[in-house]
Amino acid sequence: MAEFTMELNDEQREVRDWLHGFAADVIRPAAAEWDEREETPWPVIQEAAKVGIYSLDFYAQQYFDPTGLGIPMAMEELFWGDAGIALSIVGTGLAAVGVLANGTEEQIGTWIPQMYGDQNDVKVAAFCSSEPDAGSDVASMRTRAVYDETKDEWVINGTKTWATNGGIANVHVVVAVVDPELGSKGHASFIVPPGTPGLAQGQKFKKHGIRASHTAEVILDNVRVPGSCLLGGKEKLDERLARARERAKAGGGERVKNAAMATFEASRPAVGAMAVGTARAAYEVALDYAKTREQFGRPIIDNQGVAFQLADMRTQIDAARLLVWRASWMAVNGKPFTAAEGSMSKLFASETAKKVTAQAIQILGGNGYTREYPVERMHRDAAIYTIFEGTSEIQRLVIARTLSGMPLR
Repeated sequence: MAEFTMELNDEQREVRDWLHGFAADVIRPAAAEWDEREETPWPVIQEAAKVGIYSLDFYAQQYFDPTGLGIPMAMEELFWGDAGIALSIVGTGLAAVGVLANGTEEQIGTWIPQMYGDQNDVKVAAFCSSEPDAGSDVASMRTRAVYDETKDEWVINGTKTWATNGGIANVHVVVAVVDPELGSKGHASFIVPPGTPGLAQGQKFKKHGIRASHTAEVILDNVRVPGSCLLGGKEKLDERLARARERAKAGGGERVKNAAMATFEASRPAVGAMAVGTARAAYEVALDYAKTREQFGRPIIDNQGVAFQLADMRTQIDAARLLVWRASWMAVNGKPFTAAEGSMSKLFASETAKKVTAQAIQILGGNGYTREYPVERMHRDAAIYTIFEGTSEIQRLVIARTLSGMPLR
């Protein structure tokens, strides 16, 4: 088990500097254009693939970093560049985590490479969990998967929403209900291979922020997938459902982790790192502006009203990063989140990003409210962190129930 440390080693610093250079030289110059276009920035993804950032190998190296800091470090640097473009680059990772968390070795080896494609023909993947009537309330999910034993196929019907890369993905990972009586414990995850009949893109959303990232509904109409596309396999699913039924009969309160929750638990510190990157970017713009903008014959940073805001911004960013790093280290070293440390990291970092980007606009004044400066885009982008992969209210609920010992449903 790796010791917890707040100092990156030489290899990690080299990777961080490499990512920072890509974010500064490739992502940032393209950010305003793709935000305005509200389209997937395929040329930037292609560039990321050419240099090795958008690849299974790169994310595997960061994912299996024994210190746990590889993924949060990468997320912070890329999202420092631009949140919308960065989400287009890393959005496939959520589907990949879903397969890593729930799939067999064969499924991992078969499907994750198809999620990325190669540098000459890049692909993306989508993780589909939220529904029009079931976002944070995963127990209300209606998408059904029914097993057709005669053909060893699963038949999936339903509508997913808010899916990053939904409809344009090469591979979709879909969470569906297999036993409605068990609520959230009766869910399973399925791979929908490319070109599967019955899967179609629904509405593409025009968003407040992260507009370079494709977000859409996914319609599943009698989608048939082979039995081998059930993540983890049917034997494992049957065993898990049987345990859940026995606990339900006994009235026990022991928690059973469902497929969607497993994915979100693994990804929440990474989302916190994304928020840290956006907050840091806005803080740096505000700091530079405050040191060069003069009012009444002196730089505005000489005014306590501005200087104290910058001090608070930096303190909150550093505190958020430390929470993210702690949770990431705990996760990779198998330390249980006994106080919902993963949710803590996402909650604090998300709220910090919203607050810091708003303060950055205030420090820039009228300039901050225009698109001539990037902080207004950063503020729009930051709003998503308190919403997706569990709202701030849900994070507080998870933390409170974990501390009290109440079951998570």
